[in-house]
Amino acid sequence: MDKPRTGKHISQRYNDELEEIKNHLLTMGGLVEQQLEKASMALIKGDTKLANEVYKEGSQVNALEKLIDEECAQCLARRQPAAGDLRLIVTVIKAVSDIERAGDQAEHLARFAAQLAEHSRPKNNYHEVYQLAQHVQSMFHDALDAFARGDEKLALKVIKEDDNVNFEYEAITRQHITYMMEDPRSINRSLDVLWAIRALERVGDHASNLCEYLIYLVKGQDIRHSENK
Repeated sequence: MDKPRTGKHISQRYNDELEEIKNHLLTMGGLVEQQLEKASMALIKGDTKLANEVYKEGSQVNALEKLIDEECAQCLARRQPAAGDLRLIVTVIKAVSDIERAGDQAEHLARFAAQLAEHSRPKNNYHEVYQLAQHVQSMFHDALDAFARGDEKLALKVIKEDDNVNFEYEAITRQHITYMMEDPRSINRSLDVLWAIRALERVGDHASNLCEYLIYLVKGQDIRHSENK
């Protein structure tokens, strides 16, 4: 496995700056991971208080996004990084956007969780949605883990897993379209479920994007839109 080559520099401060940027990105990812877990539990439990916590944590995610953007801009201006260092900065700039958007999707999920708490709950307590949520959370966790360790094999596994998430998403969509056709009283509830699973499916896409950026960092290869992933 090729490790990201940021190298060691004469300036220890430069080494520390690069490490700090990467650590801040992973911290931001960890906060979004917490948001996803809370939003998922809020949906299953009908817990509006837990859903509100997801919104509050959004401000921390946004603050870290601004901090990382500033750190990257400062590094580009003062250090003029090249080779592996430049790839790291470019990768972080791309990754921070996807992590922030995953956080936005967690907030969307929390919003629909709060709305679903106002409806009567199905007998299975949204079990199929919870399974999708668990699947997506695992993808996002593994994407962050791959990024932290420079593990391109794990990154490729996550990218391929996105197909299974899409399959689950489509199955739940078909299921709730059937519910709405059979019983018009279920329309409002099913529409909220469809928006909730759409948010989860988008998080899976962002996790996959993170892994594509990691492979670019490690290998120097842009595999986006590639058929040979």
